[in-house]
Amino acid sequence: MISSAQTRTNKGVAFALMITSVVLVLMMIFGVIMLLNQGNVIQITPQFFYKLMTIHGTGMIGIAALGGSAIMWYYLSKHIDLNAKVFYANLLLSLIGVVLILIAIFGFHFSDGWTFLFPLPAYSAGLYGKTGALLFLFGMLILGIGYLVMYFYLAARLIKEYGGLGKTLGWDQIFRGNKEYGPPPAAVATTMVIITNSIAILAGAYVLVASILNIINPIITIDPMLAKHLTYAFGHIFANCTIYMAVIAVYEILSQYTGRPWKSNKVFLIAWNASTIFTLMIYTHHLLMDFAVPKWMLIVGQIFSYANGLPVMVVTAYGALMIVFKSAIKWDFSSSMMFLAMFGWVAGAVPAIIDATIAVNHVMHNTKWVPGHFHTYMGMGVVAMIFGFMYYFNNTEGTQKQNGFDKYAIFTYFTFFTGLAGSFLYAGKISAPRRWAEHLPAWTGSDQVGAICAIFIIISAIIFTTRFIIGLKYIGKNKVNYAYKSAS
Repeated sequence: MISSAQTRTNKGVAFALMITSVVLVLMMIFGVIMLLNQGNVIQITPQFFYKLMTIHGTGMIGIAALGGSAIMWYYLSKHIDLNAKVFYANLLLSLIGVVLILIAIFGFHFSDGWTFLFPLPAYSAGLYGKTGALLFLFGMLILGIGYLVMYFYLAARLIKEYGGLGKTLGWDQIFRGNKEYGPPPAAVATTMVIITNSIAILAGAYVLVASILNIINPIITIDPMLAKHLTYAFGHIFANCTIYMAVIAVYEILSQYTGRPWKSNKVFLIAWNASTIFTLMIYTHHLLMDFAVPKWMLIVGQIFSYANGLPVMVVTAYGALMIVFKSAIKWDFSSSMMFLAMFGWVAGAVPAIIDATIAVNHVMHNTKWVPGHFHTYMGMGVVAMIFGFMYYFNNTEGTQKQNGFDKYAIFTYFTFFTGLAGSFLYAGKISAPRRWAEHLPAWTGSDQVGAICAIFIIISAIIFTTRFIIGLKYIGKNKVNYAYKSAS
C-alpha cells in the first residue's frame, strides 16, 4: 500500500503538473499570437506584444521549472524521506509570485521582458508608474525564495542521508577509488541543481533587490554591466536547470521500462561534476557583443559553451541509446516521449554551440536564431520530458491507459515542433531580429510558417493536458507501490 507521506507527495506533484500543463498551453497561445502579429496575419499594438513577450518568456521558464521540480521531488522521494510540506511551500510561493507578475504585466503595463535588465525597470516605473515594476520584481523575488527554500531543505536531507554533497556527486568514486556505484542518478542530478541554481537565484536576487531599491530611491544604483552579468547568470543557469531536473525522469523511466538499472558509474559522475562547473561559467556567451567585458571572460564563455554540451548531454543521450538497445522495451507514450526528448535536447544544443562562436554571435545573437535553439531545447527537450512524465505518473500512480489519440498527438507534436524550430532558425539565417513586434515583409513568411506549426503543437498539448487532467481521477486506484513495480 502507498504510505500517507507518499500520498501527500503524489497530491502535490499532481497539482503542480496540472498547473504546469495548463500554463504551458496558455504560454503557447501567447506565442502564436506574437508570431501571427509578426507575420502580419493579425494586428496587435506594440505595447500588448511586449506584454505577451514578457509573460511568454517568464512564464515558460518558470512553469518548466515547476514541472521539473515536481519530477525531481517525486523521484528523490523514492530514495530518501522528504517532507511534502516543503514542496507545497515552494508551490505556494511560486503561485504568489506568478499572480504578482501577471498583475504587473496586464494590470500595470510592465513589459520589459523577463531579463529585468537594470535600469529598465526604473524607466518603466517612470513611464507607467512604480507599482507595475515593483510588483514584477517582487514577484520574481518571491519565486526565487520558494526555490531556495526547497533547495536548502533538499541539500540538508542529502547531506544527512549520504554524508555530504561531495558524496552525492560521487567524489568517493571519482577521487578515492571507491569501486561501488555512486548514489542514484536522481540524487546526483538534484545535487547539481541545488548547487548551480542556488547560486543563480542569489545572483538574480541581488539585481532584483538593487532594482527595487533604485525605484524606491533613485540615489541607490548598481553598475549596469555587473547587473547584466548577474541577470544573465541567473537566467541562463535557471533555464538550464529546468532540463537537469526533468532529465531525472529519463533515467528513472527508461531504466524501469527496460529492466536495466541506470547506474552512477565513474563516467556518469565525472560528467555531472563537469556540468556543475561548466553551467556556472557559460552564461558569458550572452555577453560576447559587450566590448567592455574582459577578453579572457569572452574566451572562457566561448570555450566552455562548446564543452558544456558534452558531459551530461552526451553521457545521457548515449546512455539512453545503450539502455534501450536490444532491451525489448515497450514503446508507449511515456517511453517514446523520453527517448524523443533526447533528440530534442541534442538538436537544441547544436545551434546554441554555433551561436557561442564569437564571430557568429556578433551577427546572429540578436536574431531569431537564438529562440530557434531555445525552442528546440525547451519544447522538444524539457517540455517533452514533462509531458512524458505526466502520462507515466497517471499510469503508475493510477490506472490510466494509452489510447489512439496519444500516438497521433506525439507524432503531431514532434513533427510540427521541428517545423517551428526550423522556422526560427531560418529567420535567424535571414537576419530577422528577435524581440521586435513588427517585421519587414521579407521576414513574415517564416513567422507565418512558425505560427501554423505552433497551432498544431497547441492541439497536441491540449490533448496531453486533457488526458492528464481526466486521468487524475484514477490516481490512488493503483495500489501497487513503486518498489514492487520496479522489481516487476
